[in-house]
Amino acid sequence: MSIFGSMKTAVSGMSAQANRLSTVSDNIANANTTGYKAVSTSFSSLVLPSSSGNYNSGGVQTSVRQAISQQGDISYTTSDYDLAISGDGFFIVESADGTPVLTRAGDFSVDSDGNLVNGAGFTLMGYSYDSGVPAVVVNGFDGLVPVNVSQSGLSAVASSSAYFSGNLNSEATVVTDTTTLPSANTASVTDDTQKMSLVAYDSLGGTVQYDYYFTKTGVTTDAGGAVTGSTWEVAVYRNADASTGSTTSFPYSSDAVSVATLSFDADGQLTSATDTDIVDPVTAKTITMDYSDFTQLASDFSATGSADGQAASAVNSVSIGADGVVSVSYANGATKALYQIPLATVASPDNLTLLSGNVYSANGLSGVTVTGFPQTNGLGSIQSGALESSNVDLAGELTEMIEAQRSYTANSKVFQTGSDIMDVLVNLKR
Repeated sequence: MSIFGSMKTAVSGMSAQANRLSTVSDNIANANTTGYKAVSTSFSSLVLPSSSGNYNSGGVQTSVRQAISQQGDISYTTSDYDLAISGDGFFIVESADGTPVLTRAGDFSVDSDGNLVNGAGFTLMGYSYDSGVPAVVVNGFDGLVPVNVSQSGLSAVASSSAYFSGNLNSEATVVTDTTTLPSANTASVTDDTQKMSLVAYDSLGGTVQYDYYFTKTGVTTDAGGAVTGSTWEVAVYRNADASTGSTTSFPYSSDAVSVATLSFDADGQLTSATDTDIVDPVTAKTITMDYSDFTQLASDFSATGSADGQAASAVNSVSIGADGVVSVSYANGATKALYQIPLATVASPDNLTLLSGNVYSANGLSGVTVTGFPQTNGLGSIQSGALESSNVDLAGELTEMIEAQRSYTANSKVFQTGSDIMDVLVNLKR
């Protein structure tokens, strides 16, 4: 046994306890840091070869373990931009130099540019709805943009699609005189027609009302006289062009903006719909019409419909749903999706590389980053107006600190004893 060896063992023990105390101090310092994950020190022995009559003391080494996968308590706040993840996953944020990293710290606020930035200065990233409903890139961060909630002034969206659904009475009279069909746009329009109106929006947010006329135009039968199908005409006009000098809206001052043909089978189910698009010469917009949910049964005429788009309206509020969809609400009651916030995960979260600012990056031990939307593929949900607290157990850390202090003192006594023995050996020569 070497005296120097025992002293070196004591030094390794003091160094190990110093590392333990460092993790304790880090945890206590970040006990109130949003989304902070506790770290701990793990000890393992170092053994040197020994003979039967001579023992060589080894030492101890430490490694740091992270409790990243352990959920912290969720506390509620008064800010809708505070976000907490309930379950697995990390927010994808971007540093000032454009590097994407992961975090659980959702204390976001709006910066001068309207972007959501957390307390450490990282910008929240999401997928935009500018090109339609976004699709997630599962194996990378391509397509992500800063989530911007600055929505000042008025906003208007032109209508691009609309639908009508309902029932056309199968017992309606078939109109064979084409000069009296609504599409003929004459003053003497048949009474065997049904009228509905629908409001859409132009590019400036102005309302455009369209009048729809449904008229049965034909019936097909088989050799035995059984009905095998029916056709209906749907003529659409701009309400602003309606006649004002008579008891009917006909004749309109311009031609129909759409004349569609709906075909039904013997069971009253729609089999085809042709030339359904509305092409408006005034707004220069095309509206894609959907009549696919119409039936033709022996019941009264009924219809309901709607058009997309939005009238000019001011922004009321911005909300973030559990599925990560960032929506804006307007003063007229309309809503519009702006972004969808994804979450990312790795196979071994506890092995992520910890970086300054309470963020993480993937490495070979953690596994590659997989991205998905909240509430899908095992990912958690997002809670707006809430924050995830640190998962540090303060009482446990204070206990760890006392234990580290005791162990450090004991190791120092071993070192001091070895030093005293060395003094005895040196004094033998005197």
